[in-house]
Amino acid sequence: MSKIYYTLTDEAPMLATHSFLPIIKAFARSAGIEIEVPDISLAGRILANFPEYLSEDQRVPDALAALGELATRPEANIIKLPNISASVPQLEEAIAELQRSGYAVPDYPSEPETDEETAINRKYSKVLGSAVNPVLREGNSDRRAPRAVKDYAKANPHRMGVWSSDSRTTVAHMESGDFYGTETSTTVDRQGEFRIVFYGSDGSEKVLKDFAPLLAGEVIDSSVMDLSALKSFVDEAIEEAKERDILLSAHLKATMMKVSDPIIFGAIVETYFKAVFEKYASTFKELDIDPKFGLATLYEKIKGHPKEEEIKEDIAKAIGNGPRIAMVNSDKGITNFHVSSDVIVDASMAALARGGGKMWNRDGKEEDAVCIIPDRTYAGFYEAIIADMKRNGAIDPRTFGSVPNVGLMAQKAEEYGSHDKTFQIAAEGTVRVENEDGEVLLEQDVRAGDIFRMCQTKDDPIRDWVGLAVRRARLSDTPAIFWLDKDRAHDAQIIAKVERYLQEEDLDGLDIRIMDVKDAVTETLRRAREGKDTISVTGNVLRDYITDMFPILELGTSAKMLSIVPLMNGGSLFETGAGGSAPKHIQQFLEVGYLRWDSLGEFLALQASFEFLAQSTGNRKAGILADSLDEANAKFLANNRSPARKLGQIDNRGSHFYLAMYWAESLANQTDDPDLAEKFAPVAVALRENEEKINEELIGAQGDPQDIGGYYHPDRGKTYAAMRPSATLNGIFE
Repeated sequence: MSKIYYTLTDEAPMLATHSFLPIIKAFARSAGIEIEVPDISLAGRILANFPEYLSEDQRVPDALAALGELATRPEANIIKLPNISASVPQLEEAIAELQRSGYAVPDYPSEPETDEETAINRKYSKVLGSAVNPVLREGNSDRRAPRAVKDYAKANPHRMGVWSSDSRTTVAHMESGDFYGTETSTTVDRQGEFRIVFYGSDGSEKVLKDFAPLLAGEVIDSSVMDLSALKSFVDEAIEEAKERDILLSAHLKATMMKVSDPIIFGAIVETYFKAVFEKYASTFKELDIDPKFGLATLYEKIKGHPKEEEIKEDIAKAIGNGPRIAMVNSDKGITNFHVSSDVIVDASMAALARGGGKMWNRDGKEEDAVCIIPDRTYAGFYEAIIADMKRNGAIDPRTFGSVPNVGLMAQKAEEYGSHDKTFQIAAEGTVRVENEDGEVLLEQDVRAGDIFRMCQTKDDPIRDWVGLAVRRARLSDTPAIFWLDKDRAHDAQIIAKVERYLQEEDLDGLDIRIMDVKDAVTETLRRAREGKDTISVTGNVLRDYITDMFPILELGTSAKMLSIVPLMNGGSLFETGAGGSAPKHIQQFLEVGYLRWDSLGEFLALQASFEFLAQSTGNRKAGILADSLDEANAKFLANNRSPARKLGQIDNRGSHFYLAMYWAESLANQTDDPDLAEKFAPVAVALRENEEKINEELIGAQGDPQDIGGYYHPDRGKTYAAMRPSATLNGIFE
């Protein structure tokens, strides 16, 4: 039997799966297709890593490892929903919830002191941050807005904020001492091994990472974030925001860059509240308060302490004396400095660009802001976007072109694969990347507190990426631009490879260029404002940022993109959109039983998955399911059946009902397979005849708090009951 692997993840996508999965299974079964549901949620990954702490009936398989192995095989057909890229506070919350539910997993030792704690810390490091994507992404990314989605967005434009030429919003970044400025890069000429070693100025020596493989042709980089330079820069940004009397905000990717960015976030928090951290240094040491966990953890740890109110008063005084801090939630008093994972740069800066350069202040009003993005590697991208908006005004979704992306990400390419090679340095010295013969491949001078980072980009993924870009340009007859900065050490190595591999391709009639990032932004936006499409061809991190920025400008959301990852060994991975809004949606559902999560990304991925199955296995019925689902998706959009904005209207569950009805009707009306038509005709009739009743049951379930038995590890039965409240709909599919 053919299989589709439909991942169970976290938060709003997890809730949506409990509603949509029974529908998917019912349709797939008609074509002899099995839907397998591997649990790669944060809680599932924790349990899989600690079987020795669990009873036999509590143990779960390591679904992520199994999927990673599957991704290297040609039969792989994986639909991957957004998952939590856990920060340390999120990890600790998930651990605590599991422990309350009777799972005796160990506490997370952030600073291990024994061999046992070191082993536990190492296991949890596999769960933190971007733990899922590097394992599954054995191919490069082809991400675009389907034509039906784009046409709908043009006909139903989302609200755009007003940009004016006198907007005071700016990006603040370092001018030296950042990853960009310190980066060195080289291409390895032969297969071998490398290790990372710290050599202290005092003669000490410590192996930071022991020998690991290197492949011939691989690009390797090293860079350093100078902690002292970072704090000096933050001081300047604080003064700038204060002098200009606008908001101050920090924009990082602490979820994905799980080692470096929490440290950078902590440096920003500690610098802003310098007087507080200096005054209460001994108290904070006693309470084990680490600035990289933000104000939220600080407030938790001082609760009940004799100095609690005094510390809170001094924090309030610091905010009063400094520039105003942008808010994540004005109603609840949650600032931009509360939790490192609350403000994720790709989502937050895209929202700012769409909203006219504004962020929220503590009164719930919009203001201009100084946006701290310390590292110039990607700050320039956002700087160029803002400059264009100031110069040309907000974009018009009704006429704006599209910006598909072909992203280099296979086999842990670039910075998102650097977690096991990123270290905060304890003392002054030198960090060297050495091969097995002791030859120094890369070298960085460091001081105490600095962040050292090394990353790898293998040659086969680069060649595959170039070929995918050329194929996409030809298939869609669209110009393609490689966004590569010739002044960045890593990009200079990549440019040499791109130029070489382009010579191996048939470029006749194609418009393919290589441009610096800022120039690529300007040219792409110029074309898009003229209604023209341009394929952006980028590295891994820029891929992430671009595929939030442009979809949010074009469509109002990045959740409606089709993301196909042709795996290098023949299989396919289908990703269903961004999960930046997932926490807010599940919180609303738990409070009032209304889920606004839009599953269109899942619908699009499922259609592509059936199509791939038909092509790769010859399953004719899978192809009919794909074609009929494509028709259903178009009808779904034309009738505007996405979740509404207000309680008392259709939510995520109602959208699943309408998709199912349109899909069944399409199958019933097709003539290629009479058996499928006969099977789904009564289903289509039953759904249409009971439309009003089903809506009443679904909408009638809204309005009350929901108990699903947990946030990170909910009870399956309770969650299915909450997400399938229509007995009529359930009965039709059962």
